[in-house]
Amino acid sequence: MGWMADETGLDKCAANFVALTPLSHLQRAARLFPDHEAVVYRGFRKTYAEYHDRCTWLASALVKLGVTPGDVVATLLPNLPAHAEAHFGVPACGAVLNTINTRLEADTIAYILDHGGAKVLLVDPQFLPVAAEAIDMMDGPAPTVIEVADDQAGAHAHGHYMEYEELLASGDPAFEWIMPEDEWESLALNYTSGTTGRPKGVVCHHRGAYLMTMGTAISWPMPRHARYLTIVPLFHCNNWNHTWMMPMVGGTIICCRDITASAIYDAIADEGVTHFGAAPIVLNTIVNAKPEDRRDFDHVVEVFTAGAPPPAATLRAIEPLGFQVTQVYGLTETYGHVTECLWQTRWDGLADDDRYAIKARTGVLMPMMEDITAMDPETMTQIPMDGTTQGEIMIRGNAVMKGYLKNPKATEEAFRGGYFHSGDIAVQHPDGYLQIADRAKDIIISGGENISSVEVEGVLMMHPAVLLCAVVAKPDEKWGEVPCAFVEVKDGADTTEAELIAFARHRLAGFKTPKRVEFRELPKTSTGKIQKFELRKLAREL
Repeated sequence: MGWMADETGLDKCAANFVALTPLSHLQRAARLFPDHEAVVYRGFRKTYAEYHDRCTWLASALVKLGVTPGDVVATLLPNLPAHAEAHFGVPACGAVLNTINTRLEADTIAYILDHGGAKVLLVDPQFLPVAAEAIDMMDGPAPTVIEVADDQAGAHAHGHYMEYEELLASGDPAFEWIMPEDEWESLALNYTSGTTGRPKGVVCHHRGAYLMTMGTAISWPMPRHARYLTIVPLFHCNNWNHTWMMPMVGGTIICCRDITASAIYDAIADEGVTHFGAAPIVLNTIVNAKPEDRRDFDHVVEVFTAGAPPPAATLRAIEPLGFQVTQVYGLTETYGHVTECLWQTRWDGLADDDRYAIKARTGVLMPMMEDITAMDPETMTQIPMDGTTQGEIMIRGNAVMKGYLKNPKATEEAFRGGYFHSGDIAVQHPDGYLQIADRAKDIIISGGENISSVEVEGVLMMHPAVLLCAVVAKPDEKWGEVPCAFVEVKDGADTTEAELIAFARHRLAGFKTPKRVEFRELPKTSTGKIQKFELRKLAREL
């Protein structure tokens, strides 16, 4: 279909077809913006010409270490310039980048190194002990360890391994980047959180990452020479692909090792940050920053937030501070965000409560995707778009993973019916906008009624004393399950279980009201997500 009757000579050739890859963005930027600031980290400042050179040296040096196309190079690094360089230098030698979560324990890191078969591991001094422990636990051959010192933060090299700058010095500045011949070639290997078993290895290709960068630049939108702060960990969906995107617009990557309110405010005030991505927990940190951690700035900062629907209370509090927040949604399996709550002018005149409720929606598909909707997962039919009926978010498009490494059964199940099954439960409004109700595993079923933990959390977050909260199912003899809330209280604030239950009861149906409130620090992942599986264990013991 679509072929002309006579297409003699109309073939793909080197002149009219080039494999899509985000590597091309940095090669172009080095030519167009050679003197423009590309990467900033405290006193470390490199232009695009220098950035490109360092990535070239890294690619060449890895080849000299024995890395060949298709091999895996892993990282255990914070958001540092070397981590950004690895995103280009590793694939520039034909290898696959495996960014490992720095908060994982040694056993899981050992599993990932074995499962992915990493040939080289770039490690920050802070994580050398856990890396060494993990390597001792491996079944297969150990990777070559390269220590990445962070002199800007006082994380100096220990001297036990080759240091990163020494590795770069061994590279050939004339090295020719190995560009993919096929855009389906693997670019990155990312592992899921593995909360219900061993993490799965998500394989991403050059085409998907390239289209992610294009779609994101259009959706945000990204102006030329934007200044982007790396709050999202570079190990989390490769920083939502933003590190690959920034050279496309000649932007500046501003690295941030420790995510604190003062570090964020300083970067905005001193470095002119215009954009960042962050989980709602980070937005909460900004809202509740101490006066001495705040800085004045004279521009609006554009923010993508994802990881959980941002409570309306958080949006109401942060936007007057100078932040324009857009809710996006995605998974490791989709390279990061693939939907956005695209704002419509018809909503401009709504009351604040209504506007912020809409802003917390999951939204609609971004330009690089083909279809994202909610379906009955068994029949694979579209649910009614009535804002009430629940279905599973199904995703189809070029920014969907190749599959799970060495796990064809899980891959087949994930792609059943021609869509990627997200595992997220949502309603869909008449205009097509999705709104997450919960993860399938987080729905609370009480007396046969489904309760959205997200809805209950949104209500509790409106209480002036609540800093953070998470709601999970607590076993109950009569109802099967009831909502149980775990709450962190703001500094200097005070409240009680009875007060919060009464507060919720005024705003929710009785069966949705928490039956128990526990005050404690919430367990979190390195990306700011609350670990509900840990809270479910605690709730079972109450």
